Amino acid sequence: MSGRKLLLLRPQLVDEKDPTKFRPGVNTIVAVDTLGSGIGELVLFCQGSSARLAAGLKEAPIDAVVIGIVDCVDVLGKEIYNAETR
Repeated sequence: MSGRKLLLLRPQLVDEKDPTKFRPGVNTIVAVDTLGSGIGELVLFCQGSSARLAAGLKEAPIDAVVIGIVDCVDVLGKEIYNAETR
């Protein structure tokens, strides 16, 4: 684990009442960042045994890992997030 960056993640959920918006989840996740994402970027992560399948983490004692940086999110034909216009 030496030299690995850890991130605190707050999951973002599509709001059931207004699907054109996100609402913050209630839990906080500590994840290993293998991609070098920046502060405020929307990321995709996985948890559990799948997290150890990420490159170079097979023997690491981790439970969550960042596996992607999100460019845009489209819900019901409407773009609700775009990293370029953020």
